[in-house]
Amino acid sequence: MDLRQSEEYAKHLEGMGWIVKRVEGVNYFIKKFPLIGSFMKIQRPANIRPETIEKLENNYRVWRTVIEPETTLQAKTLKNRGYKLSKSPYLPTKTLELDLTLSRRKLFDNLKKDCKYALRKTEKLPLFTQPKPEVFHASYKKSVFPRRYVPSLKNLTSLKANFTNSLFIASHNGLSDNKLYHSGAIFLVSGTNAYYWQAFTDEDGRSTLSQYQLVWQGILWAKSLKCKVFDFEGIYDSRFPNKSWHGFTHFKKSFGGHETTYPGAFTKTTFPF
Repeated sequence: MDLRQSEEYAKHLEGMGWIVKRVEGVNYFIKKFPLIGSFMKIQRPANIRPETIEKLENNYRVWRTVIEPETTLQAKTLKNRGYKLSKSPYLPTKTLELDLTLSRRKLFDNLKKDCKYALRKTEKLPLFTQPKPEVFHASYKKSVFPRRYVPSLKNLTSLKANFTNSLFIASHNGLSDNKLYHSGAIFLVSGTNAYYWQAFTDEDGRSTLSQYQLVWQGILWAKSLKCKVFDFEGIYDSRFPNKSWHGFTHFKKSFGGHETTYPGAFTKTTFPF
């Protein structure tokens, strides 16, 4: 089951202002907008139930529904029901997954040469697990804003509160008195899957290759929790090209693993009012 179909994620989005309807194990996320009605998204559901979807669309005056199916069979069903493939998916349509049932030795052996080099170089890098959310957020914002979206402090705090198993980890190079972190990463666990959820790195962090060590620590943490899969949450997909994804895709692939693809996002616009 995808993390977005978990009860933890449902509680997280409720805390972020979404209406969440959980019907027969499937999460339906609804956001109300003044005057125009509501938007609904259903992400990687185990089952697609048209009757439930139509009922919620009517009850909440939904003007647009987005469904991101897990399988090509689900995608075919959506096409037959009038949904159109979106050019801009909401979730990554291709990801990389590590088999955490492998031994630690085997996981290390499967790393690419550049990754092994980076881990040796960062063996003594100062690491901080579960840093204060305020400092983590400030570091995140300073590192990437305005080039990239930065989740709010409320968002980060909600993730930490709702996921029993979460790891916030950060680092700095120890060469200055700067109290902010140069790199950080968030890892979440849902069921037997671990997710490389979000991350940031500034220029100093990139120069020390710190993100390699943070991800490796996240992998080992997930393995210690008996997780079976480590999901890198997105790599470059030529079907929906985004050139900016090439860099971190190379980075993620240096850890090994196998690629998993998804059909994309399917949308339907309706005006029931």
